[in-house]
Amino acid sequence: MTEAAPHPLTSQDCLVAVMIAVSASDQNIRTAELVKIESSVNLLPVFADYDIDRIRVMSELVFELFEQEDGLDALFGLVRANLPERLYETAYALACDVAAADGTLREAELRLLEEIRYELNIDRLHAAAIERGARARHLRD
Repeated sequence: MTEAAPHPLTSQDCLVAVMIAVSASDQNIRTAELVKIESSVNLLPVFADYDIDRIRVMSELVFELFEQEDGLDALFGLVRANLPERLYETAYALACDVAAADGTLREAELRLLEEIRYELNIDRLHAAAIERGARARHLRD
């Protein structure tokens, strides 16, 4: 664990970390992605009791992990250790929403989404439905 996370990660911390990881995956965090993360935390029931100040703490943790050689593996290890399996599809759905938020899916984002599907053992059919929903929500005129 790092100094950035002074207490064990909550389920919500894990969800936020996954969203931040997708946003940071192409090394360019876009405003639309940040707005999507913040609005998800503000509006979704899973974040009802979440301290929004933890977003900064989780950002620092993700950035610190991304600087390490096996940082992505470490991130997935933390997520699997602290996120209940029943929220794995929620994590993937949030990741897809962040990736789609700016209207463009970049190669790095697609690779990370694929890795999330694998690491969280998301069924391919369920993943396709989640991806289709994210696409539909973020289409532009």
